Amino acid sequence: MSNPILDTPAGKTAQGRPGRNKSHTRFLVLGLIFFITVINYADRSSMSIAGTDMTKELGMTSVQLGFVFSAFSWAYVVGQLPGGYLLDRFGAKRTYGWSLTLWSLATLVVGFVGLVSTPVLISVGILFGLRLFLGLVEAPAFPANARITTMWFPTKERGQATAVFNSAQYLATAMFAPIIGWLTFSFGWRFGFYTLGVLGVAMAVVWFRWMNVPSKHKRVTAAEIDSIRSGGGLVDLDESETLSSRKSTINRAQFKQLFTSRMFWGLYVAQYGVNALTYFFITWFPIYLVSSRHLNIMQAGFIAAIPALAGFAGGVLGGFISDLLLRRGMSLTAARKIPSVTGMALAMLIMLCPFTDSTPVIVLLMTLAFFGKGVAALGWAFATDMAPKEANSISASIMNAIGNIAGIVTPIVIGYVIAATGSFDVALWFVGAHGAVALIGYLIMGRVKRLEFASQDAAAETLPA
Repeated sequence: MSNPILDTPAGKTAQGRPGRNKSHTRFLVLGLIFFITVINYADRSSMSIAGTDMTKELGMTSVQLGFVFSAFSWAYVVGQLPGGYLLDRFGAKRTYGWSLTLWSLATLVVGFVGLVSTPVLISVGILFGLRLFLGLVEAPAFPANARITTMWFPTKERGQATAVFNSAQYLATAMFAPIIGWLTFSFGWRFGFYTLGVLGVAMAVVWFRWMNVPSKHKRVTAAEIDSIRSGGGLVDLDESETLSSRKSTINRAQFKQLFTSRMFWGLYVAQYGVNALTYFFITWFPIYLVSSRHLNIMQAGFIAAIPALAGFAGGVLGGFISDLLLRRGMSLTAARKIPSVTGMALAMLIMLCPFTDSTPVIVLLMTLAFFGKGVAALGWAFATDMAPKEANSISASIMNAIGNIAGIVTPIVIGYVIAATGSFDVALWFVGAHGAVALIGYLIMGRVKRLEFASQDAAAETLPA
């Protein structure tokens, strides 16, 4: 039986049309998932900018706001395994497209909360429910990003590719914190949610019209597909024949390996530590600038962009350094761990903030910490390097689920700390200590390699992959 990819001569597209010997469609794909991820994180973090005005209008306390912040992660964690199953069963195009549509609608609806006068507990409950829904439908997003880069990029480019889409979280704050701050200051807190909701729906239309698997994409050439395949990219991962034949079963023993592997547990612990810093920056950081540094909401939006830009630079640099070390002959383990360990050590500088009352010094320390956190944020590169090919998305989803428990714990703990102490000092020490947690994770991880499953022929009860 002929293979439409292998039988296509170089110089023609995978659909048989004339084309260049080389194409760079994979970078356009990366650009698309990068911008969608910017929207993804803007939706997550928008409430941190609007939070001060929202709590005043709705009458919420800091503890209630902490629980609303955390609601996203409760559902996000629970949704990871179902999200991974949907990706492995139906592929990235359909799963990611519907995820983007639904989370954009959820963001839009937040802007309507409290338009009709209701008791504060009712408003808190509605916001909590909307954030739960947002977390649930966003659950497939990052595993989908990892799956797409596994399909579209060879191993030697994958560290940089995953760093690029992961760094979108920083650019989201840099781009949208000033915009949402200005909208909130000028028109009220609701308009940021309206803007992001409409933008997300528009991007969903672009996604469904333009995105496809490598063999069917209208811009790709056979030469590019061959280059990706020969370099270790799993270009056939979302082929319709592969998906339909995959009634998606891994046996129970194989599923257990994802929870008993020392290598994966090191990754889980490290990702938890990295995410604790992420969730501080996308939840409480702008409120810290308003309440402790006495800035107005528009000033806080612009100041929050400074560490975010540093995080973006660090994220891109971390992936570049990792792939450069790999190309120069360093082992995969060393190439991934060196920037990760260095970056998280730098991120711990946030613990020095309570020792100064200078806002410029605090912003500098925050900027250095966020830059280090960006350099270290190679969790998705580790995941694509380590994931068994039979369960590519579900293994990444498990990592994302455990890592995002930090999104439940961090906002709630900070809310209680502020209520108990009246300041952010202990909260900043709590956040910074997670740098040490990540370093312990890298130590536990040991050697980085792709996990090989035991044979599925073994007699064992099966589970959905």
